[in-house]
Amino acid sequence: MSGSERGQTTMTPVGTAETGQGGAGRRDTDARTWHARIRRALTAASRPDPWKRGRVLAALALLLGLLMLLHAEVPNRIGNLGSLVETFLPWFGLFIPVLLVGALWRRSASAVAALLLPVLVWLNLFGGLLGDKSQPGSGLTVAEHNVGAGNPDPARTARDLAASGADVLALVEVTEQARGTYENELAKAYPYHAVEGTVGLWSKLPLSETQPVDTKMDYGPLADTKPLDVKMAYNRALRTTVTTSQGPVAVYVAHLGSARVNPRAGFWTTHRDRNAQALGEAIAAEQNERVVLLGDLNGAMDDRAFAGITSELRSAQDEAGNGFGFTWPAQFPVVRIDQILVRGVKPESSWVLPATGSDHLPVAARIAP
Repeated sequence: MSGSERGQTTMTPVGTAETGQGGAGRRDTDARTWHARIRRALTAASRPDPWKRGRVLAALALLLGLLMLLHAEVPNRIGNLGSLVETFLPWFGLFIPVLLVGALWRRSASAVAALLLPVLVWLNLFGGLLGDKSQPGSGLTVAEHNVGAGNPDPARTARDLAASGADVLALVEVTEQARGTYENELAKAYPYHAVEGTVGLWSKLPLSETQPVDTKMDYGPLADTKPLDVKMAYNRALRTTVTTSQGPVAVYVAHLGSARVNPRAGFWTTHRDRNAQALGEAIAAEQNERVVLLGDLNGAMDDRAFAGITSELRSAQDEAGNGFGFTWPAQFPVVRIDQILVRGVKPESSWVLPATGSDHLPVAARIAP
């Protein structure tokens, strides 16, 4: 080897070395990418499909929808469960947003889809109550109030009701002790009135043909043995005729038996249901085509126990009100048990009046007789 050759240094092309190192780097990167993809695929494979997640939520949503849709099929044999469900049926809609939150949290497509059933059923049952259906008019204003046997200030309650401007005012749960107070306080605004037992009607228009209505408050073998004056002391329904410029209107005032929820009996409605059946029969036999029922019926009109009444009359609140018009309890109303029901007249509007000293809220409606 010559000296010149010994003095030379053999050099590797720079590009060749970088190309080799770059190839190795890319291979490492590709390997890491494939590993990451495999891990993601395994993770995705281990997770349920969106349509498979939340199956319990989806089942609950379907059950809720079916319960509301088939509420009439819920039996009453055990604790009047069917009537209890129907009493609070509108409130079952609160479960829908709860289930929706759960479905979104679980990212469950099946649960979200299943919620369409209860949403559609609830809207079909109660969607019509969400808007204001009142119409302008100058018809007859009728009102009803369970004034409460324990009302601490019946005089103020009477003045508040008179200030409402109602042409016809029905009061129920009028005690013997408070009756004189109501008669005195309402005498100026209402020249006509009739009281039968614990229910009464005060009117700016003439009344006639007033009589008690037998709602079978007494039942059993001893019922017929009680003197009439004893029965009348706690009579809870009357029928009278109000003379209007468009003709006579039959007006019923009623206070049906109480409903109670207790662990042993469940939803106890024995007296109320018997009263409702008797009242329905009386209204079905009514000859006047124009009828107004004002009363504390101690139940929602969705309850099957009132089928005899609702087959004859329709709710002024449902037809011309704004919202559900809940009336009880007055401090936080959750159900409408104070009703204005009509036949042969047109409801123009319906509303709930401000609270008085009673545990019920008063209700009013304007009708075109």
